[in-house]
Amino acid sequence: MDPFSAVSEELAEIHGEISDIFRALSNGFQKLEKVKDSNRQSRQLEELTEKMRECKRLIKEFDRKAKDLESRNDPDTNKMLNEKKQSMIKELNSYVALKKQYASNLENKRIDLFDGGTEGYGEDNVLLASNTVNVGTETAAALKAQTEQMSWVVNVLDSIHFSIKKASQLVKELGRQVATDKCIMALLFLIVVRVIAIIIVKLVNPNNKDIKDIPGLAPPAMTRKLLWSAS
Repeated sequence: MDPFSAVSEELAEIHGEISDIFRALSNGFQKLEKVKDSNRQSRQLEELTEKMRECKRLIKEFDRKAKDLESRNDPDTNKMLNEKKQSMIKELNSYVALKKQYASNLENKRIDLFDGGTEGYGEDNVLLASNTVNVGTETAAALKAQTEQMSWVVNVLDSIHFSIKKASQLVKELGRQVATDKCIMALLFLIVVRVIAIIIVKLVNPNNKDIKDIPGLAPPAMTRKLLWSAS
């Protein structure tokens, strides 16, 4: 049975999480020794570093909970909790030192690779540096060309947008003109129809006083009756 369970279930849970992280760190560093690729070593070292950060946070949480329980615990229990905290800190520091050692080895390998520190690889390193410079130059030229092309595309799009805007305004103006012309034609049509209707009514019923004469149009002549005198 976990001795911390008798003190606090919360302390026992935190201690269990810390123990799991220590096991993961131990297995992780054992696997790291078998990895030869520097990039993979660097990635795994970052993962182990993250676990150590989490372990440090849990140890601080363990210490805070233990201090909260000091007033109700007996001296032996408080001593046991403090010793366990110191033991966990010591174990974590050992992994931190191991991590620093691996990080230093990785950094030395990078320096040897680019500075020619390893005998027999000087020419290869010079060639690698030269190729790197060439690739960088070509990449910069490609980026410059792409930038100029994008600038040209943006200018073309601006011109198209301006043309579309002007065309839209022209269509609106033409639409207003067409609508105005239609209204005028409809008004003229109504006037013509009204005039024709008045003319027809005047011809059919010339004595109708309710319909005014159309200016410029004389009313129909009155029918003259021939008077025949009796002989």
